[in-house]
Amino acid sequence: MAALCRIRHRWKRIQYLHVFTRNLAGKCDYDLVVIGGGSGGLACSKEAAQLGLKVAVLDYVEPSAKGTRWGLGGTCVNVGCIPKKLMHQAALLGAAVKDAQKYGWQIAGTVCHDWTTMAEAVQNHVKSLNWGHRVQLQDKKVKYLNLKGSLLDEHTVRGVSKAGKETILTAKNIVIATGGRPKYPTNVPGAVEHGITSDDIFWLQKSPGKTLVVGASYVALECAGFLTGIGLDTTLMVRSIALRGFDRQMAGLVTDYMEAYGTKFAWNSIPKRVDKLSSGVLQVTWTNTEMGCEHKDTYDSVLWAVGRAPESKALGLNKVGVQLDEATQKIVVGADESTSVPNIFAFGDISEGRPELTPTAIKAGKLLARRLAGQSAELMNYDNVATTVFTPLEYGCVGLSEEEAERRHGEDQIEVYHAFYRPLEFTVAERDASQCYIKVICERGGDQKILGLHLTGPNAGEVMQGFSLGLQCGATYHQLLQTVGIHPTCAEEVVKVHITKRSGLEPTVTGC
Repeated sequence: MAALCRIRHRWKRIQYLHVFTRNLAGKCDYDLVVIGGGSGGLACSKEAAQLGLKVAVLDYVEPSAKGTRWGLGGTCVNVGCIPKKLMHQAALLGAAVKDAQKYGWQIAGTVCHDWTTMAEAVQNHVKSLNWGHRVQLQDKKVKYLNLKGSLLDEHTVRGVSKAGKETILTAKNIVIATGGRPKYPTNVPGAVEHGITSDDIFWLQKSPGKTLVVGASYVALECAGFLTGIGLDTTLMVRSIALRGFDRQMAGLVTDYMEAYGTKFAWNSIPKRVDKLSSGVLQVTWTNTEMGCEHKDTYDSVLWAVGRAPESKALGLNKVGVQLDEATQKIVVGADESTSVPNIFAFGDISEGRPELTPTAIKAGKLLARRLAGQSAELMNYDNVATTVFTPLEYGCVGLSEEEAERRHGEDQIEVYHAFYRPLEFTVAERDASQCYIKVICERGGDQKILGLHLTGPNAGEVMQGFSLGLQCGATYHQLLQTVGIHPTCAEEVVKVHITKRSGLEPTVTGC
């Protein structure tokens, strides 16, 4: 055994000597090594390879606290955007079935939802995407390594396999795109032992049943929304406000609709502990901070959606001097995604001050690859990036919130045009449209440049994508009014808004 250990030690020394001599000679195994196989890392690696660089990408999924694992593609593909949107669609179909009867469809028998059927279909689709990513990397001559990567020095990456086997790679440039993972509360006994996160919910083989969702982020609201939509008893526990960082009025409309839709809310509430009873159900104890009283209730599942933490701790960043933000532990980056170490770059959710959105990571990754290949000097533009919250009533937005516009420009220097509208689809179905709303925030003077646009309503993401192009091009309110709408659509209502908040007039759309 001692002899075997000496051989292993000697082999490691040979490996490190190999790395050292290669670096001295200025030669590396790869032009670029990307640590992280999420959407951004894959986009960066494929783009770089297409431009002639020799590229390797390392990706390794640490199981969640509940043991959930998944394949190549990162958060968005496996435990984020893709399965979330599909389960949101399942919920929308449930609402559509109810509407269908008003439209003349004869639906016999009781309509109910089967979690297992949905989950299997969603998971199969995700697995097909995993396989597709592997094929794409192979086709584009990117070396894929299922290894957990960390830095040994500014040009050297150490990869460790599931079995503990070590691989050393050297690279001219290194890119970190490891994203983040959901957090558990650290001060709630039983939270980890008995709770799940968004890393688990989409891979459950059976229905979560009566569920408590703790959190107020878009992840929390989206999960609570689709769980309610497929018929599960769902409660959302919110400490203070929902959708922090988004427009406050719009956030209120979203939660108002969710309450009317059937999601229960425990406002101003802080969980204290989670206990598993002998019957197998989970008893949650919490405090209402407004009333100062304690409550208890039982649930089949508790889903924690209380924020995400960057995957930066195990990267060995301190060894090479990569600067982290003390508060967030994210990597501090420049406008060109550079870190404090010249040839090490980072982008996506791991980077401080960047929007945690898949499309921004993909775009930033591609642009970085082009710069590293010497093909372009273009930087990522993080302004006016549109996004949508896929709650039962979708909320799409681009640009500034009303609060941020007031902070930057002053309340007297902005004009807010708004309208409550009723989607045509809601009329025959007799659905409540009181939270369907449009807000266009503009500069008050000059050409009235549009600063922000917000919409709650069906297909908000599809509507907002087109208008986001307008904001990228510096669209003004006058240009918006000159745009002819497509009738009859929800998007049409955006180009018709003409009533200002300042006027105090009734903003409800009543006709053409």
